[in-house]
Parts: sequence; C-alpha cells; structure tokens
Amino acid sequence: MGSIDGSSQHLSGLPDPTIHITTHNTSGQAVLYSSEKAQITAFPEHKYASAPLYTTSEMPPSLNDDVDIKLHQDRLSRGQLPAVLPKGTVCRFADFAPNSNGFMHRTQSLDYGVVMEGNVILELDDGSKTLLTRGDVAIQRGTMHAWNNPSDTEWARVLFVLQDCLPLMVNGKRFKEDLGHAAGHVPGSGNDTE
Repeated sequence: MGSIDGSSQHLSGLPDPTIHITTHNTSGQAVLYSSEKAQITAFPEHKYASAPLYTTSEMPPSLNDDVDIKLHQDRLSRGQLPAVLPKGTVCRFADFAPNSNGFMHRTQSLDYGVVMEGNVILELDDGSKTLLTRGDVAIQRGTMHAWNNPSDTEWARVLFVLQDCLPLMVNGKRFKEDLGHAAGHVPGSGNDTE
C-alpha cells in the first residue's frame, strides 16, 4: 500500500488540524508547549487519510518533566504507529472519502469515535450497520468492525481515541487483534500477546 506523507487537503478538502500541547513553566503556570500541524498520511488508492494527534505509553501517563511529550515525539519520529499502543492511548483522526468502505478489523482496545464531519456507517460482523452523524459517538469495545462513508459527495472525519485494554474473552474464547486485509500494511499493536 503506497502512502503519501503530507497534507490531506488535496484529498478531502477538510482543514488540516493544528495540535496545541500545553505544559507548565518553572513557576507552575500553564503555558503552550507547541502548536504544530498534524503529520498526515494519505492513502489515495484507499480513499483514506489519517494523522496521529497524541500518544501515551503508560497508564496512568506521567506528565512530569514533559516525559509524555518526549516519548510521543520519539514515537512519531520513528515512523508508522500501530493502531493501539500497549499500556497506552492513541488519539488520531481519520478522513473517509465518499462511497468508501473500510475493512473489517479488531483491535484489543476500548475506542471512542466522535464524528466531526459528515456521516459514517459503523458496520459490525453480525451484519448490522448503524449510521452515525456529526456529533455522534461510538464506543467500540474490541469488536470486529468497519467504517464506511455512505455519501456520494462529502468526505467524513472521525476523531478516535484508542486505549489499550485487557485481553478480550467471550464465553471462554480469546479474541485477538485482527487487522484483516490491512495486516501487511498497518503495524500490529503487539498488545494481545498475553
């Protein structure tokens, strides 16, 4: 799967978000640490673009001495980020092209998905499809799912926060991460080895 790093503006027409990170000065006052454009990866052949907005790698995260910021920046500098970070969180947005159908997948995570622009359909592996409109929230609990954009003309944007969770068991059966046909293109999370 080829990717193009840079702005998704040419794809979706939606604005590229600026990430504003706060911290404290030596007196303990709140200050702005940085304001930077999101690092967007576009996948034109799949009509999809995504950007990690912030990540953490421990629960609860340490904010002391800006450790979390340094770890996040290091993670981004190393390249592709897995869907979920073991013992951590990933906040990202995803843009879905008109008439695009996502792939069925499962991550070992508790996900919050907030529709920011357009409409998306949350499709589950039982065949159910639920339309989410701007402002709707999906709480995705380790289920097999796909995101589809039903519009003929409008892009959709969803903000996701993925949090690592304990291994998922249903009636004694263990359900692990399953990235579907994206398995060779998206790094595995590595949080489902227990």
